[in-house]
Formats: sequence, structure tokens, C-alpha cells
Amino acid sequence: MLLDTASLYFRAYFGVPESVRAPDGTPVNAVRGLLDFIDRLVKDHRPDDLVACMDADWRPQWRVDLIPSYKAHRVAVETATGPDEEEVPDTLSPQVPVIEEVLDALGIARVGVAGYEADDVIGTFTARATGPVDIVTGDRDLYQLVDDARGVRVLYPVKGVGTLQLTDEALLREKYGVGGAGYADLALLRGDPSDGLPGVPGIGEKTAAKLLAEFGDLAGIVAAIDRPTAKLTPTQRRRLHEALPYLAVAPEVVRVAADVPLPVVDPALPRAPRAPEALDRLAERWGLGGSLGRLRSTLSP
Repeated sequence: MLLDTASLYFRAYFGVPESVRAPDGTPVNAVRGLLDFIDRLVKDHRPDDLVACMDADWRPQWRVDLIPSYKAHRVAVETATGPDEEEVPDTLSPQVPVIEEVLDALGIARVGVAGYEADDVIGTFTARATGPVDIVTGDRDLYQLVDDARGVRVLYPVKGVGTLQLTDEALLREKYGVGGAGYADLALLRGDPSDGLPGVPGIGEKTAAKLLAEFGDLAGIVAAIDRPTAKLTPTQRRRLHEALPYLAVAPEVVRVAADVPLPVVDPALPRAPRAPEALDRLAERWGLGGSLGRLRSTLSP
């Protein structure tokens, strides 16, 4: 089981009241909400391995170099001497280091790699997996990894993590008209304002799905632009031709990496805390109470 950790703690932050606070009054709603999420996931799915995948770089420069608008609207501060900072709620940012400390003390593997997003870490773990993989994320970009033949599915939270959409290829074909392998091409054609991807003007989700059904993949669509007999309307042909510079670089931006240099970690679900005394201190300092207690109990054999 691979957790898109930032996606989950963002959901926890907005789903758990900010009145959930540490003894000193500091909000810990994201921390406790994430612990409750993990507890429910472990109870319901009993994974053998669990990795909390992190955004070491939420807006990698190599993606920005290819498409400068990539996540540009999310940038809060940009200077000539420092990295971009993602615009996040003021009371969430201080909770992220606490989340990291708690995961480490529990012994839950936590992996982020410089220059890469959590999606890329997830993509690489998935590519290397020898058995079934459940990816837990509220980010539809990771639908591209769904692969029935390899047992890779996405658990997409619909309401908390008690209600999960089990996303397999049948569901993707029903909702989007493509399987996992075609989802990245669909996404880059239609665009995604939340990621600053312009897409091809006039090519929405349904049209993108029809084009992929007709021509197979993005390469097939591009090849059809200059083929007079190809089933493209004059407007589609013109717009796709005008978008060729974008289509040349978009696949590298949209597709998650599968070759991230992952550190060596033990992904096994911990049965006892790695650092029980540190965990006790964190529980007291941040008032993690029942949330941490429930998870520790669930993890115990």
C-alpha cells in the first residue's frame, strides 16, 4: 500500500475541525486526521507493506522547464535565491514536521526523493512491485498507474477513507473511456487547470477519449494530423497542429516517473513502534490521544 501522504493530510486538514488542538493550543487536526486515515486503511485492507510517499519537491524544476505554467498558480513566494513555496494553509504547514516525526517513530516507511514529487515515488515503487499494489490518493493523476494485469488499483477517498472508490480498469473505461495506460494521454489532451496544464484548446475529456479510441494513443493522434484520410475535423486538425509544441513535452510532465533513485527502506508494516519512547513524548506534546492509540493498537499483532 502506497500513500500519497500530502493528498491525505490535506484531506484530513479540511475534514477534521481546527478545534482539534494540542495542549498548547496548536492545531493538530491534520496530524490526528491522517493517523485515523492510516488506522482505517490498515484495519480494512491489512497490507503487508506500507509506504508513506512524500513530496520532496512539489514542483520539480525539470517539469517547469518543459511547461513553465506547471503548478505556477500555486506558488506563494518565488525569489531568485530560494525555491518556490507551495501556498498552503497557515496552520497546516507546522503540522507536516509533526506528521513526519510520528511516522518515523511508528516505524512506517517514509520516502521522499529530492527533485521528485510523491507521484514519482509511487510510480517507481509500483513499477518495481512484484505483487498487488493499492495506491491511496485523492489525486486522479495516479489513475495512469492502474493495471488490472499487475493488480495495481487506486483507492480514491470519496468521503474520508471509510468510503473509497476502488479504481480498476473497468471503472476507468466506464468513467473516462480509457484504461490506466491511456489515462495520461487523456489528461494531457484535456488539460488540467489545477496543475497548470493548458491541454489542447477545444479538446475536452469526451473528445480526447474518442480520439484515443480512434487512433490508439497520443503518438497515433499526432501521426494522424498530417494524414488527410484521418478522421479529424478541420478544427481538430488545426488545433492539434497548433498544439504540437505542447504535445511534444507534455508526456514527460504528465506521466509519473518510474525510475526514481529510491532509498533502501523496510516497507513492512510495523508491528511495534520503532521508537516507543519518542512516540510517547510526541503523543503527550501534541495531544494525539485516541488517534495514535488506536493506530498503535491496530498495528500490534
